[in-house]
Amino acid sequence: MRHNFRLCGLAFMLAIFATALIGTSSASARCSGGGLSPAEIDVCTPTAKAKLLPNGMLVPPASAPARVKAVIAAANKIRSKPYVWGGGHARWNDRGYDCSGSVSFALHGGHFLESPLPSGPMESWGEEGEGRWITVYANAGHAYAVIAGYRFDTSGDEGGETGPRWHEELRDNVGFVARHPAGY
Repeated sequence: MRHNFRLCGLAFMLAIFATALIGTSSASARCSGGGLSPAEIDVCTPTAKAKLLPNGMLVPPASAPARVKAVIAAANKIRSKPYVWGGGHARWNDRGYDCSGSVSFALHGGHFLESPLPSGPMESWGEEGEGRWITVYANAGHAYAVIAGYRFDTSGDEGGETGPRWHEELRDNVGFVARHPAGY
């Protein structure tokens, strides 16, 4: 009898632990902040911010997951390419990239996309809302991403540069749909 009581107690503790794990993972999947407690909101922010170097490359934080580091590495590869309308859609390695081609290339680096997506379909890609490490903002005419706290975008460049670049300043996301890869 005592043995069965211990097994029931152990099963109960395992069920509580599993519920806590499931609850934590679902909180990180919905990082919009609306209705979440401060503890849950804290789960939605990256543990450390990346560092933007003077040459325009982004260094990921050491605490970033490997797939996030791979997305940053891919974005760094094209960070000085020119803006080319339709660039990055017919082939991954292109002479230049448009907005959604740039975001697609970066996401492909982390194995989040198998083929490029135009900005319109990015509005329904992945999971709803902002992610912990990666958020793609899209509408019918433009797409950009915020990765480890930095914006990867083909617009907002200073000095007449065009094409995919890292930006420290975020932009107004009114009119954009926020999406993220599940768990990131």
